[in-house]
Amino acid sequence: MVIPIVAYGDPVLRKVAKPIESTYPQLSELLTNMWETMYKANGVGLAAPQIGLPIRIFLVDTSPFAEDEDMKPEDRSKLDGFKKVFINAQMQEEVGEEWVFNEGCLSIPDVREDVKRKETITITYLDENFKEKTETYDGLLARVIQHEYDHIEGVLFTDKLSPLKRRLLKGRLTNISKGKINIDYRMKFSKMKKGR
Repeated sequence: MVIPIVAYGDPVLRKVAKPIESTYPQLSELLTNMWETMYKANGVGLAAPQIGLPIRIFLVDTSPFAEDEDMKPEDRSKLDGFKKVFINAQMQEEVGEEWVFNEGCLSIPDVREDVKRKETITITYLDENFKEKTETYDGLLARVIQHEYDHIEGVLFTDKLSPLKRRLLKGRLTNISKGKINIDYRMKFSKMKKGR
Protein backbone atom coordinates (compact mmCIF):
# COMPACT_ATOMS: atom_id res chain seq x y z
CA MET A 1 0.00 0.00 0.00
CA VAL A 2 1.34 3.41 -0.99
CA ILE A 3 1.43 5.79 1.97
CA PRO A 4 1.35 9.58 1.47
CA ILE A 5 4.77 11.17 2.01
CA VAL A 6 4.85 13.85 4.69
CA ALA A 7 5.75 17.27 3.28
CA TYR A 8 8.25 19.79 4.58
CA GLY A 9 6.76 21.71 7.51
CA ASP A 10 5.29 18.72 9.35
CA PRO A 11 6.67 18.53 12.93
CA VAL A 12 7.30 14.76 12.61
CA LEU A 13 10.23 15.55 10.28
CA ARG A 14 11.92 17.45 13.13
CA LYS A 15 11.64 14.76 15.82
CA VAL A 16 14.50 12.51 16.85
CA ALA A 17 12.97 9.11 16.08
CA LYS A 18 12.58 6.40 18.75
CA PRO A 19 14.06 2.88 18.52
CA ILE A 20 11.69 -0.02 18.01
CA GLU A 21 11.55 -3.60 19.35
CA SER A 22 11.33 -6.74 17.23
CA THR A 23 7.72 -6.99 18.46
CA TYR A 24 6.76 -3.74 16.66
CA PRO A 25 3.24 -4.39 15.30
CA GLN A 26 3.03 -5.40 11.62
CA LEU A 27 6.66 -4.51 10.93
CA SER A 28 6.85 -6.69 7.83
CA GLU A 29 3.76 -5.01 6.36
CA LEU A 30 5.18 -1.56 7.22
CA LEU A 31 8.45 -2.34 5.41
CA THR A 32 6.55 -3.61 2.35
CA ASN A 33 4.49 -0.41 2.31
CA MET A 34 7.61 1.73 2.68
CA TRP A 35 9.31 0.04 -0.29
CA GLU A 36 6.15 0.45 -2.38
CA THR A 37 5.83 4.12 -1.38
CA MET A 38 9.48 4.84 -2.18
CA TYR A 39 9.36 3.17 -5.60
CA LYS A 40 6.08 4.90 -6.52
CA ALA A 41 7.77 8.27 -5.81
CA ASN A 42 10.96 7.26 -7.69
CA GLY A 43 13.08 7.61 -4.56
CA VAL A 44 16.34 5.87 -3.59
CA GLY A 45 15.66 6.11 0.14
CA LEU A 46 12.78 6.61 2.56
CA ALA A 47 12.71 7.07 6.33
CA ALA A 48 9.76 6.30 8.61
CA PRO A 49 9.33 9.96 9.67
CA GLN A 50 8.61 10.72 6.00
CA ILE A 51 5.43 8.66 6.30
CA GLY A 52 4.54 10.18 9.66
CA LEU A 53 6.13 7.61 11.99
CA PRO A 54 8.78 8.93 14.43
CA ILE A 55 10.61 5.57 14.60
CA ARG A 56 14.20 4.63 13.67
CA ILE A 57 13.66 2.87 10.35
CA PHE A 58 14.89 3.79 6.91
CA LEU A 59 15.47 1.90 3.70
CA VAL A 60 17.73 2.43 0.73
CA ASP A 61 17.86 1.11 -2.83
CA THR A 62 20.59 2.79 -4.88
CA SER A 63 20.00 0.78 -8.09
CA PRO A 64 18.73 3.83 -10.05
CA PHE A 65 22.14 5.51 -9.59
CA ALA A 66 23.80 2.51 -11.22
CA GLU A 67 22.12 3.49 -14.51
CA ASP A 68 24.18 6.72 -14.66
CA GLU A 69 26.39 6.43 -17.74
CA ASP A 70 28.95 8.93 -16.39
CA MET A 71 29.75 6.78 -13.37
CA LYS A 72 32.83 4.54 -13.19
CA PRO A 73 31.99 0.83 -13.67
CA GLU A 74 33.28 -0.08 -10.17
CA ASP A 75 31.01 2.57 -8.62
CA ARG A 76 28.06 1.39 -10.70
CA SER A 77 28.54 -2.18 -9.50
CA LYS A 78 28.56 -1.04 -5.84
CA LEU A 79 25.26 0.79 -6.29
CA ASP A 80 23.49 -1.77 -8.48
CA GLY A 81 21.34 -4.06 -6.35
CA PHE A 82 22.22 -2.32 -3.06
CA LYS A 83 18.92 -2.65 -1.19
CA LYS A 84 18.81 -2.58 2.61
CA VAL A 85 16.60 -1.92 5.61
CA PHE A 86 18.19 -0.04 8.52
CA ILE A 87 16.47 -0.35 11.92
CA ASN A 88 17.61 1.50 15.08
CA ALA A 89 20.68 2.76 13.20
CA GLN A 90 23.46 4.60 15.02
CA MET A 91 26.17 6.43 13.12
CA GLN A 92 29.56 5.41 14.54
CA GLU A 93 31.84 7.54 12.41
CA GLU A 94 31.86 10.00 9.49
CA VAL A 95 35.37 10.60 8.15
CA GLY A 96 37.31 11.68 5.08
CA GLU A 97 37.14 14.67 2.78
CA GLU A 98 33.86 16.52 2.50
CA TRP A 99 32.49 16.38 -1.03
CA VAL A 100 29.59 18.04 -2.75
CA PHE A 101 26.66 16.31 -4.44
CA ASN A 102 23.30 17.62 -5.59
CA GLU A 103 20.63 16.21 -3.25
CA GLY A 104 16.86 16.18 -3.24
CA CYS A 105 14.24 14.76 -0.88
CA LEU A 106 10.79 13.23 -1.38
CA SER A 107 9.48 15.41 1.48
CA ILE A 108 10.85 18.54 -0.24
CA PRO A 109 9.86 18.02 -3.90
CA ASP A 110 11.38 20.12 -6.69
CA VAL A 111 14.18 21.45 -4.47
CA ARG A 112 17.68 20.22 -5.25
CA GLU A 113 20.84 21.72 -3.80
CA ASP A 114 24.53 20.92 -3.45
CA VAL A 115 25.26 19.43 -0.02
CA LYS A 116 28.66 18.69 1.57
CA ARG A 117 29.06 15.39 3.38
CA LYS A 118 31.98 13.31 4.64
CA GLU A 119 33.21 10.61 2.27
CA THR A 120 33.13 7.51 4.51
CA ILE A 121 30.78 6.32 7.25
CA THR A 122 30.57 3.45 9.71
CA ILE A 123 27.07 2.62 10.90
CA THR A 124 25.58 0.04 13.27
CA TYR A 125 22.02 -1.11 12.62
CA LEU A 126 19.59 -4.00 12.74
CA ASP A 127 18.38 -5.56 9.50
CA GLU A 128 14.75 -6.56 8.91
CA ASN A 129 15.40 -9.81 10.85
CA PHE A 130 16.81 -7.81 13.79
CA LYS A 131 20.32 -9.09 13.15
CA GLU A 132 22.90 -6.50 14.26
CA LYS A 133 25.45 -5.30 11.72
CA THR A 134 28.25 -2.74 11.68
CA GLU A 135 29.31 -1.74 8.18
CA THR A 136 31.44 0.89 6.47
CA TYR A 137 30.38 2.64 3.26
CA ASP A 138 31.87 5.35 1.10
CA GLY A 139 30.96 7.57 -1.83
CA LEU A 140 27.38 7.73 -3.03
CA LEU A 141 26.28 4.79 -0.86
CA ALA A 142 27.51 6.63 2.24
CA ARG A 143 25.75 9.80 1.10
CA VAL A 144 22.34 8.17 0.59
CA ILE A 145 22.63 6.48 4.00
CA GLN A 146 23.69 9.77 5.64
CA HIS A 147 20.70 11.56 4.08
CA GLU A 148 18.23 8.94 5.36
CA TYR A 149 19.96 8.71 8.74
CA ASP A 150 19.52 12.46 9.12
CA HIS A 151 15.75 11.94 8.80
CA ILE A 152 15.66 9.73 11.92
CA GLU A 153 17.65 12.44 13.72
CA GLY A 154 15.15 15.17 12.76
CA VAL A 155 17.53 16.77 10.24
CA LEU A 156 16.74 17.74 6.64
CA PHE A 157 19.26 18.29 3.85
CA THR A 158 18.22 21.96 3.69
CA ASP A 159 19.63 22.37 7.23
CA LYS A 160 23.09 21.77 5.76
CA LEU A 161 22.83 24.72 3.37
CA SER A 162 24.28 28.18 3.99
CA PRO A 163 22.01 30.75 5.69
CA LEU A 164 21.86 32.65 2.38
CA LYS A 165 20.74 29.56 0.43
CA ARG A 166 18.09 28.83 3.09
CA ARG A 167 16.77 32.40 2.85
CA LEU A 168 16.59 32.11 -0.95
CA LEU A 169 14.61 28.84 -0.61
CA LYS A 170 12.23 30.13 2.10
CA GLY A 171 9.36 30.97 -0.28
CA ARG A 172 9.56 27.62 -2.07
CA LEU A 173 9.71 25.71 1.22
CA THR A 174 6.68 27.62 2.53
CA ASN A 175 4.76 26.75 -0.64
CA ILE A 176 5.64 23.06 -0.20
CA SER A 177 4.42 23.10 3.41
CA LYS A 178 1.12 24.64 2.24
CA GLY A 179 0.68 22.14 -0.57
CA LYS A 180 1.18 24.70 -3.33
CA ILE A 181 3.15 22.32 -5.52
CA ASN A 182 2.50 19.90 -8.39
CA ILE A 183 3.83 16.41 -7.73
CA ASP A 184 3.12 13.01 -9.19
CA TYR A 185 3.03 11.06 -5.91
CA ARG A 186 0.77 11.23 -2.87
CA MET A 187 1.76 13.70 -0.17
CA LYS A 188 0.39 14.79 3.18
CA PHE A 189 0.63 18.47 4.06
CA SER A 190 0.68 19.77 7.61
CA LYS A 191 -1.43 22.86 6.94
CA MET A 192 -4.60 20.84 6.28
CA LYS A 193 -4.09 21.08 2.53
CA LYS A 194 -4.77 17.77 0.87
CA GLY A 195 -2.28 16.25 -1.55
CA ARG A 196 -3.25 14.25 -4.60
